[in-house]
Amino acid sequence: MAITFDNRVAIVTGAGGGLGRSHALALATRGVKVVVNDLGGSVDGTGGSETMAQSVVKEIEAMGGEAIANGANVTKQDEVEAMVAETIDRFGKVDILVNNAGILRDKSFSKMTMDDWKLVVDVHLHGSATCTKAVWNHMKENQYGRIVMTTSSSGMYGNFGQTNYGAAKAGLSGFMRTLCLEGAKYDIRVNTLAPTARSRMTEGLMPEEILEKLQPEPVSQGLVYLVCDDAPNRTILAAGAGGYAVTKVVETQGVNFSEGEATAENVAAHWDAISSMEGAEEYTNGGQQGAKFLGRIAKGEFAK
Repeated sequence: MAITFDNRVAIVTGAGGGLGRSHALALATRGVKVVVNDLGGSVDGTGGSETMAQSVVKEIEAMGGEAIANGANVTKQDEVEAMVAETIDRFGKVDILVNNAGILRDKSFSKMTMDDWKLVVDVHLHGSATCTKAVWNHMKENQYGRIVMTTSSSGMYGNFGQTNYGAAKAGLSGFMRTLCLEGAKYDIRVNTLAPTARSRMTEGLMPEEILEKLQPEPVSQGLVYLVCDDAPNRTILAAGAGGYAVTKVVETQGVNFSEGEATAENVAAHWDAISSMEGAEEYTNGGQQGAKFLGRIAKGEFAK
């Protein structure tokens, strides 16, 4: 089945280089009109210039595509709203939003300043929320939207020296899960990409022989699927080195204790049963967890 895009318009943040550039080019190759957003700052978030975004626009135009550059700072609500307004004025609508912009300020938590913490969370988590908020009601009115967050293995599994980055990336997957519930009846599908790819943010973290195997283009092909008409919903797609996998959060069956038996000692005594993965389930809304435990009370099912 060929994946095609019929008159679609996308905003890709952080698209002046690395993965964002790759995403923008992959979409433009398939006929998507692209707003190439990039503040043009350094990896740590300092500085700024639209030159990087303009360079990508020239690449897209050279291959016959349509694109405009935008230098909005994703943490500034007024600049993001102006970007969305410009997109609608130029192309008539916004169908796709790819929240890709990000920075790094890696340090162990003991050495990290709260300014470093706040800035990284602001760009990744608040920036994605700001951009999503700016297109959300527009997508609802159009009864169509495709939104992708960018998470990381650091957010799902942890990585030394990245408490700020990991917390922000974990927050994005939670943001996605609730947006899916609120956008379902409007055909707004929200997914999350967990990439492993060569970029300005990874070049100082991995040896060259590894980076050579982590080109961004295969990751962007996964992104293309996540924003197409037949896209999945509420999915975390891990992608890197030509490999693709889905990350899921599941909950064990666990146990219930009868009245008076819910003690720390019994939690310790039944830990193997509580943590057993047998029968683990993936839930699609928060109420399912409570329903599981309350359902056992109604049935009189308690740990022995």
